[in-house]
Amino acid sequence: MMKTSFQRRDFLKTAAAGAIGVTVLSPLGLSSCSPKDRKSFGVGLQLYTIRDAMDADVPGSLKKVSDLGYKYLELASYSDGKFYGLSPSEFRKMAEDLGMEVLSSHTNVEAAGITLDNAGFMADAHAELGVSYCVQPWIEEADRHIESYKRMIGDWNEVGRIMKNVGIQFGYHNHNFEFASLEGVVPYYDIFLPEMDADLITMELDLFWATKAGQDPVELFNKYPGRFQLLHLKDMYTEQAPFYDVIKDDIAPVGAGVIDFKRILAAKEVSGMKHHFVEDDNQGNGKPFEALETSVSNLTTSILV
Repeated sequence: MMKTSFQRRDFLKTAAAGAIGVTVLSPLGLSSCSPKDRKSFGVGLQLYTIRDAMDADVPGSLKKVSDLGYKYLELASYSDGKFYGLSPSEFRKMAEDLGMEVLSSHTNVEAAGITLDNAGFMADAHAELGVSYCVQPWIEEADRHIESYKRMIGDWNEVGRIMKNVGIQFGYHNHNFEFASLEGVVPYYDIFLPEMDADLITMELDLFWATKAGQDPVELFNKYPGRFQLLHLKDMYTEQAPFYDVIKDDIAPVGAGVIDFKRILAAKEVSGMKHHFVEDDNQGNGKPFEALETSVSNLTTSILV
């Protein structure tokens, strides 16, 4: 649980600078639509999709993402006040110089808890980065039990309050295990949604993992309207019986599989959705940028139109 007192920072989140338009054609040569045209659709990317590339070359990888026409970024590397080893202002400038905006960050709050001072430091770093969202992305398998869930959610509500003090919305990103029955309850419905303060924690619904768990996203939206400000878009090649292990080998680029994204996105007003991010946990089966080209091309030519 939270341990120490927190002195509220007077750190003001600054407004994001205007995006710089670019007109370079896709370096992969798979579409004639320019990055500037694609960026007008506001497609985001979760950088976990290209984690190996980011480890090897941050500026070069971001340039490729911009050249493909992605507008918004969701980060997946925060440690000790830095993002991908860079200060918040350095990373933010790098993205903005490429015509992109850093909108969100996946930042893990461990089950053992976080002190209020550390949460404040984390909030200040994210405010300097200029994000609108900070998202809890994962729960270790050893911590997937009822009492641990309740303890973590108590901490996350406090983190959400601290984040809101600097103008950031905290969130939770699901996989499929949250939908598995546990001691007669389904954690996502019976613990997460009821015990998370809806004002302090929004849901980032991962459409692949929810679908793999046998859930209908549109039914979720109708049952809990307004709770899902963020969506993760990734497709699946095959329809299977619901399962709850985190198995990634059926992930497909958006529009290359069987998920009906047009139907789901048609319910965005009910869901409360404000932004969506392409994600591929499998890194495109070794060809992440080719898979990202497929996703953004399908989104901007047949799904979001």
